[in-house]
Amino acid sequence: ADGTITGKPGVCFVTRGPGATNASIGVHVAMQDSQPMLLFIGDVDRSMRDREGFQEVDLPAMFAPLAKWATRIEDARRIPEYVARAWNVAISGRPGPVVIALPEDMLLDEVEAADRPVSTSYLLMPDVNEEAAQQIIERIHTAKRPMAIVGGAGWDVSTGLHFATFAERWGIPVAGAFRRQDAIANTSPAWAGNLGYGPNPKLTQRIRDADLLLVVGARLGEATTDGYTLVTPDHPGQTLIHVHPDPEELNRVYHVDMAVCCDVGIFADMLSSLKPLDTPFAGAAEAHADWLDWSTPKPREGVTLDLGQCVAAMRERLGPDDAVICNGAGNFSGWWHRYWRYGAQPSQLAPTSGAMGYGTPAAVAAALRCPDKLAVALAGDGDFMMNGQELATAIQHDANMLVLIIDNGAYGTIRMHQEREFPARLSGTMLHNPDFAALARAYGCWAETVEQTAEFAPALDRARCKPTA
Repeated sequence: ADGTITGKPGVCFVTRGPGATNASIGVHVAMQDSQPMLLFIGDVDRSMRDREGFQEVDLPAMFAPLAKWATRIEDARRIPEYVARAWNVAISGRPGPVVIALPEDMLLDEVEAADRPVSTSYLLMPDVNEEAAQQIIERIHTAKRPMAIVGGAGWDVSTGLHFATFAERWGIPVAGAFRRQDAIANTSPAWAGNLGYGPNPKLTQRIRDADLLLVVGARLGEATTDGYTLVTPDHPGQTLIHVHPDPEELNRVYHVDMAVCCDVGIFADMLSSLKPLDTPFAGAAEAHADWLDWSTPKPREGVTLDLGQCVAAMRERLGPDDAVICNGAGNFSGWWHRYWRYGAQPSQLAPTSGAMGYGTPAAVAAALRCPDKLAVALAGDGDFMMNGQELATAIQHDANMLVLIIDNGAYGTIRMHQEREFPARLSGTMLHNPDFAALARAYGCWAETVEQTAEFAPALDRARCKPTA
């Protein structure tokens, strides 16, 4: 989460064995989110290796398929070399996590070593050359129904501003890849909504009807493409321009008509400097109108606690740029993904890997990094129980944050799949939960329980007056 906000590697230190295996969830999240991270793990003595000693794990082997690079430092004189390389790997190309094992006895060695200067990321293509830029412009000019899918590796607030400027001037609708809803401010008249689970059917149809797809930063993964069916790997009848900072992502799954290996910020800056079309495409205005209708919650009759109206109450009290919405995994997140209007980055912290337990610790990071915004942790009951103990961290560090726990007494997403596929074989999805308000107060938080829609807005007003809610 910290790496997502800052664009610099978040740094974590854990012990071997249980510490490493517990941290592996975060490594997987960072890899699928394309976010930089360094994980240092205390390892067994070099003399103890391969005896299955206390908490011993072959850490480079364990993390090799999860991280961009997993290694072990055997010689203390090479610590600067390894750390500098790890930093560079984490931020270059497609950003991601690097894991470094530190043998306990190596850390006690006294050696002479030269520090290395700060590493900077490399770009295989530091700029979009004139010929490539001209080809891109010509392809867009000749399209009738162009569409952009954005967000992901290397994306930052400047990239979002430049890309929105281009899309608005040219009239090109912009969809956010799965859980990249703050790639551009949703107030942009070019914003068409988000892809992933439960997207607007009008948006998905617009993607299918597009004759040109401009994909910038996104990997076109399973969630974004609805299992590689919304945009198929060979996408017949569609031209695909794919811009990504890592050459290994280009033509990896998808046949690309034009692959551009370039920093997405440089690419967006180039687009924003282009002369606007005399007559912009009509698609952006139409798509944004569809999204405005789709993202407006309608009251639901007979529902005791209507989450759509709860989101509406939040929108009345918090502007898009006033909050960072942090969520883990579960059906509960769908209400905010659909109805919340995200501001410019950073306003969303959400794992593209679907890891449970992410929201509360991510909100701690957001509260400390973005004190001018309200960090909001969204969690289902099962989701919260994964890492709810991070409330203690929030209290310890005076993190000003709001936690919303949606308690339905079940692992709702898994229960939904069970009821659909095996309705007579429901198993292990009902939960016996604690009194979450009492638990929060035990940590030192202000807490309140809401059971009806009308109770939510007054409770939210009271919560916002408290330091940690």
